[in-house]
Amino acid sequence: MSERETPDQETPDAEVVELAGKVFGLARTGDAAALAAYVDAGVPADLSNENGDSLVMLAAYHGHADAVTALLDRGADADRANDRGQTPLAGAVFKGEDAVIRALLAGGANPEAGIPSAVDTARMFGKTELLELFATQVNEG
Repeated sequence: MSERETPDQETPDAEVVELAGKVFGLARTGDAAALAAYVDAGVPADLSNENGDSLVMLAAYHGHADAVTALLDRGADADRANDRGQTPLAGAVFKGEDAVIRALLAGGANPEAGIPSAVDTARMFGKTELLELFATQVNEG
């Protein structure tokens, strides 16, 4: 332990950091099969980076519905917000990723979660069809 480290602040193992970087890359590129394999082997489904972006957030923001579904099927939280309060669903609305929006809703995402929420984001961009879809989702939930 270095002088500046406290017992509560251990330096992460270099191999763990490398593996995490690889898994975050898989989420960004949408490699659903590889993500599923890593999570099945023990990588936390809700692994988050230094900004609080989860694997689901990265896959959703980059438009990878299959990767989102694979992670949600393995227990990832569809509503896990990053450090700025943004949820994967709001990110998908912002990016206009309809397949991801549907995958997140199928996985239980709450359109009203986060700041701004997916509902707020849809309103900002005048996406009335999404507002109608979200209203249906919220009323069924």
